[in-house]
Amino acid sequence: MSGRWHRAFLPLLLSLMPCSLLAQVTSDRLLHSSGEPQSWLTYSGDYSSHRYSALQQISPANVKDLELKWVFQAQSLEKFESTPLVADGVMYATQAPDDVVALDPKTGRAFWVYHYAPSADAKPCCGRVNRGVAILGDTLFMATIDAHLIAIDAKNGHPVWNVKVADAAAGYAMTLAPLVIKDKVLVGVAGGEYGIRGFIAAYEAKTGTQAWKFYTIPGPGEPGHETWNGDSWTHGGASVWVTGSYDPELNLTYWGIGNPGPDFNNAQREGDNLYSDSIVALDPDTGALKWHFQFTPNDPHDYDAVQVPVLIDTNWSGTPRKLLLSANRNGFFYVLDRSTGKFLLGKPFAKVNWASGLDEETGRPILTPQPPGTPTFPGVQGATNFYSPSYSPRTGLFYLSTWQDYANIFEGGPPIEYREGQRFGGGIVNSPFPNAPGVSRRGPVNVYTDAAGRGALIAIDPHTGKKKWSFDMFDVDTSGILTTASDVLFTGGREGYFQAFDANSGALLWKVNLGGDMNSGPMSYLADGKQYVLIAAGNSLFAFALRK
Repeated sequence: MSGRWHRAFLPLLLSLMPCSLLAQVTSDRLLHSSGEPQSWLTYSGDYSSHRYSALQQISPANVKDLELKWVFQAQSLEKFESTPLVADGVMYATQAPDDVVALDPKTGRAFWVYHYAPSADAKPCCGRVNRGVAILGDTLFMATIDAHLIAIDAKNGHPVWNVKVADAAAGYAMTLAPLVIKDKVLVGVAGGEYGIRGFIAAYEAKTGTQAWKFYTIPGPGEPGHETWNGDSWTHGGASVWVTGSYDPELNLTYWGIGNPGPDFNNAQREGDNLYSDSIVALDPDTGALKWHFQFTPNDPHDYDAVQVPVLIDTNWSGTPRKLLLSANRNGFFYVLDRSTGKFLLGKPFAKVNWASGLDEETGRPILTPQPPGTPTFPGVQGATNFYSPSYSPRTGLFYLSTWQDYANIFEGGPPIEYREGQRFGGGIVNSPFPNAPGVSRRGPVNVYTDAAGRGALIAIDPHTGKKKWSFDMFDVDTSGILTTASDVLFTGGREGYFQAFDANSGALLWKVNLGGDMNSGPMSYLADGKQYVLIAAGNSLFAFALRK
């Protein structure tokens, strides 16, 4: 493995960078990032993960006047899943697999590029992707696909420190954007398809020293260990591959945990398999578990719960309450009390037949296993996935991208033996739609299949779990969502369209085809007094603003 920064013309490029770059992105600024909408300081825009911008130059009345201002072409043909940061007049984006690029947010011109060559041992399951960086002070932090965490000088792209988080040869990887809380950098590991034991870890931002580690599968003597039979816990997956959220008042950080392993052979790991398919609330200072909520016990369908937890403060049954909203891959929308983890509400937002509903008190699913040969809804990709949702405090609605009428047939199969660094799947997954668009195959698990159905953009009232509106799309929307203070909603999809909607009604206001699928969330920022909205499509970043 190696890392280098591009020196060619570096003095000239640095001279062109804004002097304000010397300003510090302090922990206090991160706490109050929603108060500086000209910036975008965390992966989800703020600690509450609203993906909401208080900027309102772009409105329903003028969004049709958006025009392309610049394009940045990535030097990579891998999936572009990065959400850039904008801080003090500079944009920081990642291009796959593990490069950091500093850009001029007005023109897209590159100031510097830090290139990291991951080890040949790196084997992320689903693409060599990188979802972005975190920032504290004048230092950037990047997680790599060979499970390293790297600190980079934001002024010049020079590496500051590099620590090994886990063993890539054993299947560990990192594909998420780190989350900075106070003086620590938090990351989680991917690799559930290789029989890892998942964890979340925190590192001191100044030195890279590990501060704590929380295993997402409890060991002997720890609460929850009894939910695994035999030694199945040692290779039970429960990975963490999407960035979490943080409540500074409660001093709790919330992370979604992935599926147990082997994925589709739940008979090999009898029990609920905590804390797979769960939300965990941790003390960010110590890593201590404060509460958990499990969405899909003993999951046989690969219903990862890594979806971004969205935090809102509102009245619930007439009483002010701190809530956590989560639209889960299993097809249910959940409302939890984020102080305690208490289940408050759960409603399906897509077609579901693996469960008839949720227990009113506990939120535990009421199982309805499907007979052999019967399609199970949602399918292996879930009713939603890693695509970031959004919450608008103006409309009071929760917005997400769904995959409607997507199904698979799941079968357990014989037990599989764990071998380090090899796939640890077990079972069979079969798409029941052989004539549908895309691929339909029967074979080993982790062969991801496309099936019948279409995408939809939906708005949910968190107080009832009911849909306020829905907009059908030809294909699934994988880009994530951005809402703004002018009630414009931006999203994209695999069809190649970048689109704007009225956040209140769901009316389509504007769209443009960018010629590539969109796998990262849109974001917005201010440069020289002008609001920009940016999206990654195909292998490029596209920045739009209003015509003069």
